Amino acid sequence: QVQLVESGGGLVQAGGSLRLSCAASGRTFSNFFMAWFRQAPGKEREFVVGINRYKNTYYADSVKGRFTMSRDNLKNTVYLQMNSLKPEDTAVYYCAAKSGIPTLATMKMVSEYDYWGQGTQVTVSS
Repeated sequence: QVQLVESGGGLVQAGGSLRLSCAASGRTFSNFFMAWFRQAPGKEREFVVGINRYKNTYYADSVKGRFTMSRDNLKNTVYLQMNSLKPEDTAVYYCAAKSGIPTLATMKMVSEYDYWGQGTQVTVSS
C-alpha cells in the first residue's frame, strides 16, 4: 500500500552534512508515524529518530543535537538533516513507516514498522 524511497546518501568527511529524503506513496501519509533507522556492517539495525503526525520528534541519544528530522505532509516526504557527521554514523539509512501510534519503547522496534525503504548508504570518512 505504501512505498518508501530514500535518497540523498553519499560520502562526506567528518564534520560535514548530508540531507536524506524519503518519499512516500499513498493517500494516508499524514497518518503514519515515520522513522529513520540505520544499520552498519555487522551490526543490528538501530533506531535513529521518529516523528509523529504532529511533527513531534524523538531522537536517539547518539544523534541528538546533530540530526534533525522533519516531514512535509503535502509532499509526502520526510527528511533527515545530518550535521556534524562522525565516522560512527556510517551506515545504510532506512526510512520506515508505522500505521499505528507507537510508545517511546515500541517506536524503537524494527518489528513494529509496516513499510521500509530500500536504504541509502551514508559513509563518513575521517
